[in-house]
Amino acid sequence: MDLALYDPACGYYRRHRNRVGYGAETDFFTASTSGPVFGELICAAVVTLLAGRNPRDYTFVEIGAEPGSGVLAEVTHPFAAVHAVRVGDAIELSGKCVVFSNELFDAQPFRRLVFRQSAWREIGVALSGDTLSFREMSAAAPAELPASAPEGYVIDAPLAARTLAEQLAAPTWSGLFVACDYGKSWAELTTECPEGTARAYHRHSQSNDLLARPGEQDLTCHICWDWLESALSRQGFGKVAVESQEAFFVHHASAHIAAVTSAEAARFSPKKLSLLQLLHPSHLGQKFQVLHGFREG
Repeated sequence: MDLALYDPACGYYRRHRNRVGYGAETDFFTASTSGPVFGELICAAVVTLLAGRNPRDYTFVEIGAEPGSGVLAEVTHPFAAVHAVRVGDAIELSGKCVVFSNELFDAQPFRRLVFRQSAWREIGVALSGDTLSFREMSAAAPAELPASAPEGYVIDAPLAARTLAEQLAAPTWSGLFVACDYGKSWAELTTECPEGTARAYHRHSQSNDLLARPGEQDLTCHICWDWLESALSRQGFGKVAVESQEAFFVHHASAHIAAVTSAEAARFSPKKLSLLQLLHPSHLGQKFQVLHGFREG
């Protein structure tokens, strides 16, 4: 997955092409596809979570922004500066920051393991000629795995996402951490997802064929919210919480939602449609969750 997504020569996220949007040549859409209203809601929620602190004391840092774009690119914001860290850029955080990401952690490499004959075996990828295939291997299983599971149960363990969270939460900066993504609890991953959670996306079609089109399709894996929450707590973040995207915006950006709804009350405008897509449970409101926490300087 690291090779297929991030290799400088052939990685999916290193290719100069439009990946995100509704066009025929794109592969998926996300909250940012809804236009500036997503950035407006993030901005409003961040100001609420800063709890009276002056936003102009903070630099807004977006990790994993797409080339030529950013969540606040078309938004009037109150922050001292906005900085986008893109794939391949060094991540350097210092001072007072708001560290934000949108669908960053689900695109990190994972380890796939299967419970076979009373033991966990790792599933690797073999290359024979020009053909890629899965292969079961004997390997030391991560300590977090349950002692037993149903025969053939597959766990896609999002270990690199946890490592990245620990890296971003390192005590070189203070302020607010906000990550929009999709994931599950460890209990859900180990009891409710018998075929794993990794998926491929190409031209807006979801597939379980992770080895098709290497470097030309997106690969994702549900993250473990428990692990990311623990990573923040260990690094001194307080009030760490995970909310559905719907709840996050309703709880922390309600004034902006009310303002948009009131201003567009007489018509069903594109902005109201975007708001519906972001909040409604059947759209993105429940599919995505938001992890946030604050660390004092």
